[in-house]
Amino acid sequence: MTDITPEQKGLVLAEALPYIRRFQDKTIVVKYGGNAMTDEALKRSFAQDVVLLKLVGMNPVVVHGGGPQIDNLLKKVGKQGEFIQGMRVTDEETMDIVEMVLGGQVNKEIVNLINQAGGKAVGLTGQDGMFIRAHKLLMHALDDPQKMIDIGQVGEITSIDPSIIKFLDTGDFIPVIAPIGVGADGDTYNINADVVAGKLAEVLRAEKLVLLTNTPGVLDKRGELLTGLTPRDIDEMVADGTLSGGMLPKIASALDAARSGVKSVHIIDGRVEHCLLLEILTDQGVGTLIKGY
Repeated sequence: MTDITPEQKGLVLAEALPYIRRFQDKTIVVKYGGNAMTDEALKRSFAQDVVLLKLVGMNPVVVHGGGPQIDNLLKKVGKQGEFIQGMRVTDEETMDIVEMVLGGQVNKEIVNLINQAGGKAVGLTGQDGMFIRAHKLLMHALDDPQKMIDIGQVGEITSIDPSIIKFLDTGDFIPVIAPIGVGADGDTYNINADVVAGKLAEVLRAEKLVLLTNTPGVLDKRGELLTGLTPRDIDEMVADGTLSGGMLPKIASALDAARSGVKSVHIIDGRVEHCLLLEILTDQGVGTLIKGY
């Protein structure tokens, strides 16, 4: 920052002004994960970004993952994390660890970071007020679509009650949500955080859904960044194998949101400090923009 002149700082602030005006009182759902959750400088910059967005009149809602933290605790108890089609296989013991890490350790750390940066954050899981309802997810095998795969206590969202989020917004609180759902029988389910963020953006009729990743965004087969994509472009990239693995749940939730009224979806590089501000308040941005319908 010492290399930036006062005039350059003034230009940066002026560039942000039309975006602040355009997104005044708009909801922005942010999925927080990857390196941004483990690097100390990135954690601080993320919290500062969220607080600034709130202070200038936007309504950020944070949904977080916690994959690395879950894997670390699994290793300590002698278990190895397993994934199928980007989804974590979750037996009963793993579910206990997921609840402990996501609903306790990670959620409280994010709440504390945002509060330390000057915000008013409140931590939630889908169990609170039963606002994320789910049932067991059965997945279709890729080699045989008729074959169903049971991956344990992994949930598929049946409904989200937005009233608790709207209530918190009226008090200028910032919701921080762990992706744990609850079934009609009271069983808890691990739900992919990208999926929760996408569905929540739909239900809240969000202006934007922003997904933080450990890549520059959506890349083509040559490794070059793509932006300004349409849902049709994404469908073609999934069909030809350009997008696969852990990117699939992220892309699926992005497409569902774009097709369901969310005006734009952003898949951005969470390894860049202040990536949220750069994507939302500057002309250039730091990732891939997917246009809504």
